[in-house]
Amino acid sequence: MAAKGKGEGGRRSLNFNVGILGHIDSGKTSLAKALSSVASTASFDKNPQSRERGITLDLGFSSFSMPVPAHLEGGGYEDVQVTLVDCPGHASLIRTIIGGAQIIDFVILVVDITKGIQTQTAECLVIGEITCSHLMVVLNKTDLTEESKRDAHISKVYIHH
Repeated sequence: MAAKGKGEGGRRSLNFNVGILGHIDSGKTSLAKALSSVASTASFDKNPQSRERGITLDLGFSSFSMPVPAHLEGGGYEDVQVTLVDCPGHASLIRTIIGGAQIIDFVILVVDITKGIQTQTAECLVIGEITCSHLMVVLNKTDLTEESKRDAHISKVYIHH
């Protein structure tokens, strides 16, 4: 986990960095936006070029705080600040993705089940496995599939590890 520091309101917080990786247009930025309560000036594609092109070009930072888990109680922390690192999903920005992966403690790999595993999804999985020992796969856009076909879509993207 990342270094301890002062969180919101001068509270003693444990910072935990979570990288959000995946193929372009898989819903990474939307997930970060849904989870966050605090946004940096670079979060959620605020960069005019990102909005113009419709893709994430830079690392985006946002966060939320949560209570200290039971196994970390007594460590002097008042809360855990989870910093979300929204990484680009375009192949031409792989260096930015690798740069973001260097600071993360945990990876969320976002997969659009309507499209399945794509080239950049697989590359992000490799980057995540190399740079971090903890990874969660989020299957996104399940609501865009017919309920009768949903299980088939999910089984196609199931990642055996």
